[in-house]
Amino acid sequence: MNNLLKQYRGILESFLNYMLIERNFSANTRESYSNDLKRYLLFMQQSSLSLEAIEPSHINEFINELFLMGLEASSMARNISAIRSFHKFLISEHTLSVNPAENLHLPKLARYLPSVLTVDETMRMLESPMNQTPCGKYFLRDKAILELLYASGIRVSELVNLQQQNLYLESGFIRIFGKGSKERLVPVGSSAVTCVNRYITELRIALVSGKSDDYLFLNARGIKLTRMAIFSMVRKYAVRAGIDKRISPHTFRHTFATHLLEGGADLRAVQEMLGHTSIVTTQIYTHLDRSFIKEVHKTFHPRG
Repeated sequence: MNNLLKQYRGILESFLNYMLIERNFSANTRESYSNDLKRYLLFMQQSSLSLEAIEPSHINEFINELFLMGLEASSMARNISAIRSFHKFLISEHTLSVNPAENLHLPKLARYLPSVLTVDETMRMLESPMNQTPCGKYFLRDKAILELLYASGIRVSELVNLQQQNLYLESGFIRIFGKGSKERLVPVGSSAVTCVNRYITELRIALVSGKSDDYLFLNARGIKLTRMAIFSMVRKYAVRAGIDKRISPHTFRHTFATHLLEGGADLRAVQEMLGHTSIVTTQIYTHLDRSFIKEVHKTFHPRG
């Protein structure tokens, strides 16, 4: 089993370096592929399968496990893409002579309505850090994070890499570097500005270490927070707020866009704030108002 684990680790590291250097993958994509493939190889390891012994049926079993876990279609597609690329690499390196993932197909991406919070649920989430007993010193940071997620629609990967030099709080803006290093300026409201300023002056200054650089949100060791830390924090406060929905940091992004559009915001303005290249991506949020549209039709149409 130890030899099997060593084989997996070595070839995975070679593949990830290849993707980063030869294929010019971003650091975020590399990290996603790494996590996906570690889970995949762990599944194969638990079945005592060497790389040479993996067959299409084993891969299909793994994909079925992902489905049962409730992964969204986009995450399923990324996992399958990672597995296909990995086995193609093994063939190119002559590690394998047969590709068991050759006929593995990407699932059709379902167009889904993302989970969003109501205004009441959002307010409960935002107040949740303040309602801890006892509060603990990190409530200022956690409150600032939740407020900023909702105020700006920022992605979690963008949030953990946000630096103080990109804050223009006096003007009510933050500068975000999104996918492909694309830059955008996003307005933030006074509540988020107040919370971020309070965190900086009352807590961050006490967390700073030699490894802090200029990152805004730090952990107890003075290092920038990880994406998983943000995920765990959001879920913790969802429980404390009494919210039963599956909540993630991305839920705030969906909620940000939905609440703006429901309030009458221009679709292209929301597209700009979200950093979407295509307006088609943003249009998914307009579907969330179908119940309201249906009610209007029912009320006012002669045959409603």
